[in-house]
Amino acid sequence: MRLPVDDEIYNVNAVWLGPPRKTLPWRARYVAYAVGLVVFVLLQVVERRLGIGLGFFSLAYSVLATIGLTRLILSVVDHDRPLSSVLAAFAHEIEAPREQTRVTEHTIRPARVRAVPFRVSRAQRRAARRRQAQPREA
Repeated sequence: MRLPVDDEIYNVNAVWLGPPRKTLPWRARYVAYAVGLVVFVLLQVVERRLGIGLGFFSLAYSVLATIGLTRLILSVVDHDRPLSSVLAAFAHEIEAPREQTRVTEHTIRPARVRAVPFRVSRAQRRAARRRQAQPREA
């Protein structure tokens, strides 16, 4: 459950209101314009890499996608959680080490296995020395 903030200072949004009776038909924070510009440029780069030409409909769909992605990104950004901390948290989440859940299987090829010579125990070495030290009877 989220309670509304009772501080009056947080109720003020940093938006451009413009001159009287000549405001924009939408309210957007200043950070929304910067994020929207970055998202639009990235979408244009992706479209050009995919081979989509520069036309009316490709630009129209890019603008609509930019508006949607910008609203999605800024839905988690507010005065308590600025954009820089959201981006840092996203980067840390991506770079965090993960537990190995995949079972690893190994194939052992006999040609690559090094043969270890059989190790004789201490008792067997003593018995062999005794046999060599005993005189041979003919």
